[in-house]
Amino acid sequence: MSEVTQNKQGIKVLVTGSIMMLFLGILYVWSVFVEPVSKVFEWDINSVKLTTSFMLCFFVVGILTGGKLHLKIGSDKVVLLGGLILASGMLLTAFLPQDYAWLMYITYGIIGGFGVGSAYNAIICAAQKWYPNKRGFATGVVVCAFGFSTVLFAPLIEALVNQFELRKTFLILAAGFLTVTVILFRFIRLPDDSAPAAAPSAALMARKQFKVTETIRTKEFYLITLSLMVATATFFILNPSFKQLAATHGAEAFGTIIVMMTGVANACGRLVVPLLSDKIGREKAALTIIFITSICALLLCFGTGIMFILAVLLVAFCFGGLPGLYSVIASDYFGIKNAGANYGAVMMGFALSALTFPMIIGLIENETMKFVTLSAMAAGGVILILILLASKKKFEEKVNA
Repeated sequence: MSEVTQNKQGIKVLVTGSIMMLFLGILYVWSVFVEPVSKVFEWDINSVKLTTSFMLCFFVVGILTGGKLHLKIGSDKVVLLGGLILASGMLLTAFLPQDYAWLMYITYGIIGGFGVGSAYNAIICAAQKWYPNKRGFATGVVVCAFGFSTVLFAPLIEALVNQFELRKTFLILAAGFLTVTVILFRFIRLPDDSAPAAAPSAALMARKQFKVTETIRTKEFYLITLSLMVATATFFILNPSFKQLAATHGAEAFGTIIVMMTGVANACGRLVVPLLSDKIGREKAALTIIFITSICALLLCFGTGIMFILAVLLVAFCFGGLPGLYSVIASDYFGIKNAGANYGAVMMGFALSALTFPMIIGLIENETMKFVTLSAMAAGGVILILILLASKKKFEEKVNA
């Protein structure tokens, strides 16, 4: 680990980036807001849940934008911009009129999601470029904090809502995000030529460095993107409904605790899976977690009590591993130079999953059939990764020619 400890500026990026990610992870805490928002705004609970889809969709739009901008204006400025946008979205949400609750799709979902995505990708890009030869490690550290956010914010938000009511809670969060962003953004910058510790290996730079326009013309891009799309669907269906599902699967008393535990599992997946991929390979790591997701979706058809909780936690663990793993897969296949923009393109699969599958699966009334369908979709992701593995040698020969 000497490469890690000797890279002092890289450590600063990892530490400050992780703190920023902890706050940006508010993205996944919407399930705690669902009931109080429904009550205060007298809004149908299914409509409230849909806010998650908007936020996740524009999270990816922000990732794509941040991936392009960080090379032009620097990661630090993109992080500042993203943090300010997120704080603005929270602030606007606090002042929404009761009769216009749907505007939350714009303030919290679109504006907030875009801000989170922009800063998120800039932090990952900076971390990977300070540790180009340990990208799984660097990505795992910062995205772990993003997933761990649920553990911190789920009980905090519940306490704030109980103490100060919903609107003041949004104001407090806006102030917190603004303060943290202004203090930390300047530390999250890209390496320059005077940073030899961050120099990529010759082999990494010798391969073709794809531009986004070139990336989207490859078969591998679609295999990677579609596998991510179907692999994330199970979590997206579960995420806004953890507390409600716990009540119907014999775990009602553990509703809020399950939300917190999924945050821990999510965070662990974000750290463990990219690190594991450094050891066993990206595709094998992807195969493992997507297969586990498929099995757990089936278990949710009949699981109650401990079995239900275990299946949910494994789904959260595997989901947590996907974004960090796929950011490294994107740079493995398409090069590190334009890694941010290419990762943003791959994450369109993430956005499409978040936006479309909750609505599509929502049309299935039978709960068992919902989870059988989700299991089949994840199994399709396994097949897509197997096809990717089969074509990898030929792809590498082409790009290294």
